[in-house]
This record gives sequence, C-alpha cells and structure tokens, in this order.
Amino acid sequence: MITALNIALSKGRILAEGLPLLERPGIRPTENPLKSRKLILDTNLPDVKLTIIRAADVPTYVQFGAADLGIAGKDVLMEYDGDGLYELMDLRIARCRMMVAVRKGFDYAGAVQQGARLRVATKYLKTTREFFAAKGVHVDLIRLYGSMELAPILGLADAIVDLVSTGKTLKANKLEAVEEIIPVSARLIVNQAALKTRRALLQPLIEAFARAARP
Repeated sequence: MITALNIALSKGRILAEGLPLLERPGIRPTENPLKSRKLILDTNLPDVKLTIIRAADVPTYVQFGAADLGIAGKDVLMEYDGDGLYELMDLRIARCRMMVAVRKGFDYAGAVQQGARLRVATKYLKTTREFFAAKGVHVDLIRLYGSMELAPILGLADAIVDLVSTGKTLKANKLEAVEEIIPVSARLIVNQAALKTRRALLQPLIEAFARAARP
C-alpha cells in the first residue's frame, strides 16, 4: 500500500504565503488551514497531505521521514544540525533579513572591534556565534524566544540578532538595525531516503514547486 505524500509547514507567514504557492501545482487543502485546529489536513489530491507544525520542528519531521517534503525558513535550517534531508530550492516567499540591532546611539562599530566582547540576545545561537566569531568578536549569548527588543532597552544585552521585515518594531522601540547577517526566505526541503525510494511520486511535485517559485 502506497501512503500519501506528507508536506510539513508551519503556521504564520510561511503558511499564509505558502498556500498560494501550493495551489500553483494544484494542491489545495480541503479546509482552511488558517482557521482549522487540525494538525494533519487532507488536500484535493488523495495522495498528498499537509502537516502543520512548529516552524523549528519542520526539519526534524523531514529528517526522520515523518514528512517527505517540508517548507522551512533559511533561519531555521541554519540552526539545524541534523542530517538526512536536502535543501532543494529557494521558494522566494516569507522574505526578510536576519539582522543585528542595537539601541539608537549605541556605538556598535566600537563594540565589535577585534577581540571585543558583546552581550547578544537571540534565539539563533549557532548562527550568531559563527557570525561574530568570523569578526573576531567574543559574544556572551542570551537565549530569548520573544520580545527580543526588550533586551537592549532593559540592559539585558548590548545587541540582538533577529529577523527584520519592515523594521517598524525596531523603530517603535528606539532600536536600529546595524548589520545584516543573511537574507532569509522559505526553502523546500526533502527527506533524503524518500527522494530515492519515492522519486516517482516526488519528482513531479518538486518540478511543480520549481516552476511556481521562478521569479
């Protein structure tokens, strides 16, 4: 018996911008995933299902074969250490930038001189550590999961590393982005084993995504 292909994606911006992308290759959920409380959704295609999970968990589900394909942000993939999955393509959705931000008036240029030490709040520990290590700057990392802008305001950290889209939240809290780490967008990932064992089913879908993602 052939089981349905499973595509993992997360609620939020990736889901909102991913639904029109899924529709181009003809994949439509049978109920509104933006309103449904179901975690596994049927689609109009009997051999394709959608699984809605936490953004950071998408690579794990794909790596271990619980999902054949997944849509994950580049920021999530940069933090992920697992094997067993391939990043196939940039889907050109959910675009933003991973940035370093500080309080307005903070001397960032002086703070990141060779051999300096900086307190940085972020949930992107691996990416942040590697970025500042390449600059020769020692960092004391403070893991936060939300309201990152509070850290410099309350003196918890000198800087933050977070995703920035419009910059309005930074501006509203008297912070400013001072350095870009990497542009971020959603990527299509695939389970390594499934690409070999289920290629006949996956290949037409992957090609459809490639056509849909073209600029």
